[in-house]
Amino acid sequence: MKTENIKQKRYDQRKRRVRAKISGNAARPRLSVYRSLKHIYAQIIDDDKGITLVASSDLTVKGKNKKLDSASLVGEDLAKKAVAKKIKKVAFDKGASRFHGRVKALAEGARKGGLDF
Repeated sequence: MKTENIKQKRYDQRKRRVRAKISGNAARPRLSVYRSLKHIYAQIIDDDKGITLVASSDLTVKGKNKKLDSASLVGEDLAKKAVAKKIKKVAFDKGASRFHGRVKALAEGARKGGLDF
């Protein structure tokens, strides 16, 4: 098996393992984080209805910042939008990423903005 296939398989396994334990509903939607090499994306999802309630990324947040700083701003922006829609409690879904670096900065920014998880 090629190295790319093995890495993708392991990535999918980690993602499924985390996702099996976390589910979002109307009372406590799921905050999903996707981290690519250049950008970071976050959205709040109601899994029962299958809709995205709030979304934000570093592409929508203004300013030229470092990746860590922009991740924190994305978290704060997402929290601000969520609080405006009366969403306070969420379940944090880090996906296949480790809770470290940009993912942790986004989570801290969301907590600072008023989300509880």
